Amino acid sequence: VQLVESGGGLVQPGGSLTLSCAASGFTFSTSAMSWARQAPGKGLEWVSGIYSDGTPYYSNSMKGRFTISRDNAKNTVYLQMNSLKPEDTAVYYCAKDISPAGNLGRYYSSLGGGTQVTISS
Repeated sequence: VQLVESGGGLVQPGGSLTLSCAASGFTFSTSAMSWARQAPGKGLEWVSGIYSDGTPYYSNSMKGRFTISRDNAKNTVYLQMNSLKPEDTAVYYCAKDISPAGNLGRYYSSLGGGTQVTISS
């Protein structure tokens, strides 16, 4: 399993970024995927997940600002982030999610190497 994130960077508050995760080594089209993040000095936090049929779920604090999507033909999952805040600063990880149905974000079988997102003026 290989998960490679890209798209991170430095953005001003209120700005937008779109993260991408290219997946390989497993059957992406039938796999649930998630994005998680780790802020400096904090634990891993689930951000959003998406089932193989495209049904998305979001952490309450990201709902309305973030949009997760996937392209099964490209084995890629995306996270569009709008209205970014300084507290969104973190390393963002793509994950193959193996959580029980209806509980995305509980268990991951693989994590990517992460991409740094920094929100600062």
